Amino acid sequence: MSPGGVERDRLVDVVLDESIGRSTPDVEHERAVAIFDLIEENSFRPVDDKAGGPYRLHLSLVESRLVMAISREDGQPVVTHILSLTPFRRVVKDYFMICESYFEAIRSSTPSQIEAIDMGRRGLHNEGSQTLMDRLSGKIEVDFDTARRLFTLVCVLHWRG
Repeated sequence: MSPGGVERDRLVDVVLDESIGRSTPDVEHERAVAIFDLIEENSFRPVDDKAGGPYRLHLSLVESRLVMAISREDGQPVVTHILSLTPFRRVVKDYFMICESYFEAIRSSTPSQIEAIDMGRRGLHNEGSQTLMDRLSGKIEVDFDTARRLFTLVCVLHWRG
């Protein structure tokens, strides 16, 4: 283990509740990739947890809220946070629109046009990631890269295919 328990301050599993529902094979694949990327590399710690992880994250949707039930690796509950998804609506909608533009541009635009659209796409992704970090502040400590991976997961939870 590294100094300060850094290896313990991480997610080792993410489970999507049946409340999230299933979608097309493409969407399910994107969800699986987002979860894999998040588990592969992350920094995650509930603020008031003294015992430490590693942690499991169980995600469910209730109305327009994301329920984040956090437990230890052995399943012992740690804390549950409920996060309103309303502050993410605009940025997720804009992100999907620019992603569509990006995929269309790949087929027919110049490299400089593709690069400009991709910069906008990354900027929106960063904005959503920062919003997520701000909304988790005081509840769950994550680094920016983990916030980016979590925001990707939030996006694919909204994607219907």
